[in-house]
Amino acid sequence: MTHVFNLTEEEGQLSSLVDRAVSGEEVVITRHGQALAKLVPMPSVNKEPRKPSGLLKIEWIAPDFDDPLPPEILKQFGYDP
Repeated sequence: MTHVFNLTEEEGQLSSLVDRAVSGEEVVITRHGQALAKLVPMPSVNKEPRKPSGLLKIEWIAPDFDDPLPPEILKQFGYDP
């Protein structure tokens, strides 16, 4: 079921609206009767380690392949943690 909330009336209530979205409700935020945004729960993320598909004939993947990049490498890509 979709619940519609006016932006000016619900100002300061974002936390409760997010909680409603997480519980499975679809929340639509409007201003002057026009829909501006829809809050929906984020899909769950599969955190299983990736496995080679065999397409590139890769037989081995380093154990730290899925680890986050170190800050010095991230800076080379223009991301400053």
